[in-house]
Amino acid sequence: MPGSRRRRVDITFTQAKVAVLVGGCCQHGYLEQATQPKTKREWWDWNIARKQEGDADTNPILANHGWRVVRVWEHEDPDQSAERIVELLRP
Repeated sequence: MPGSRRRRVDITFTQAKVAVLVGGCCQHGYLEQATQPKTKREWWDWNIARKQEGDADTNPILANHGWRVVRVWEHEDPDQSAERIVELLRP
């Protein structure tokens, strides 16, 4: 059931209702950038699938509560990521 698990947001700008989620490429299965784990493969497959399910329903859950979401991935340029956040914070 969507929303049945607790969600954590990495950074919140409460007055602007902007939520920033920072994700590691490997941990979230961003396969174009991630390296594949060499050990505990079954556990990693389960863990990545679980995180992807959470990623898929977290945005709509937050949006339904009036939040705008920015996802930042570890492979992204930090300045560009910051600019995406700042754009949502501007009045």
